[in-house]
Amino acid sequence: MEKLWNGNYIKVMTANFMLYFAFYILTPLLPLYLSEKFGTSKDMIGIVLSGYTVAALIFRPFSGYVVDSFSRKKVLLFCFSVFLVFFLGYIAAGTLLMFAIVRTLHGAPFGAVTVANSTVAIDVLPADRRNEGIGYYGLSNNLAMAIAPSIGIYIYKYTDNFTLLFWIALAVAALGLLADSTIRLPAKEIIKNNTKISLDRFFLTRAWMLAINISFAGLCFGVLSNYLAIYSKENLGITGGTGTYFMLLAIGLFMSRLQGAKALRSGKLTHNAAEGMIISLVGYVLFVACPNMFGYYLSAILIGLGNGHVYPAFLNMFISMAKHNERGTANSSILTSWDAGFGIGVLLGGLIAEYFGYVGAFWTVVAFNFIGVLMFFTVTRNFYEKHKIVE
Repeated sequence: MEKLWNGNYIKVMTANFMLYFAFYILTPLLPLYLSEKFGTSKDMIGIVLSGYTVAALIFRPFSGYVVDSFSRKKVLLFCFSVFLVFFLGYIAAGTLLMFAIVRTLHGAPFGAVTVANSTVAIDVLPADRRNEGIGYYGLSNNLAMAIAPSIGIYIYKYTDNFTLLFWIALAVAALGLLADSTIRLPAKEIIKNNTKISLDRFFLTRAWMLAINISFAGLCFGVLSNYLAIYSKENLGITGGTGTYFMLLAIGLFMSRLQGAKALRSGKLTHNAAEGMIISLVGYVLFVACPNMFGYYLSAILIGLGNGHVYPAFLNMFISMAKHNERGTANSSILTSWDAGFGIGVLLGGLIAEYFGYVGAFWTVVAFNFIGVLMFFTVTRNFYEKHKIVE
């Protein structure tokens, strides 16, 4: 059995963590920033913030095609550089319109670099350790989702300085770019695809059911990550505790890897996904049904544990339904699906909160999460087993 933790794999995982850290350190605080600096309404906050995800959603399918058709490292470094530069735009934006434009455009390089980076990760993994390696790779961005918001919230609590957070995000992204620049990829011949341009070149259409299912998980996390801080402050009177919430989310993610690594190694992907979806559902129900400290913090561990199972399992399922020359497309497909759900969640959460409050928004999350679980057990699981590619 080949070595899993080779130098290139560690570098690409580190870069992925830095990439998502730079994104998520700002995510829960931007609604507060827009509200305090520009006096933005709840529904307008949702519209402004969803632009980022819409841009990522548009560019990701094309990114998969580009990554499969050109030098992956060159594409990766170019996209990462553009992603980094946009953080300066947040600092310079002095009006709501300028901020909305910068935020929306920033989604394009984010969508591209996440596809390129995850495809490079698959390239540097030994074939017999790929399922396990993809699982750990998925954990790197899940951990960033959990750790970065808590650090951002603590920094803001003690400094009350959004500009400092923008500079920190820029610096972290620069470290990620540096890590990726030192990766050594084996020289591979770019095989020119002469087939007619079709949707299959940009999206793994044979995995459409998986795409719909994972988008429900993205929707739920979109609402949670964007509106947790403002919901906690307005409805529960919790400020600094929001950072603790995301730290507990991270603990749940760590626990998921300890618990689920063996199942991934043995290829029990649907088992891992099913377990994670049920745990996540319990967590979301607990979050909104028990508005006290016990329910609040326990839900963080459960949602982290559930997401830690779901995303790596679905990523492996997408890869298992792709041919060897469709890895970039498979990666862009799951990320596009997650983004679609995430963006709808951000937009929908803001609109529902405007009329029914944030409690109403989080009950909507529970409803969508339940639909996702029901879909997996009744349709998606059998769909995957029937259509996966055995190489």
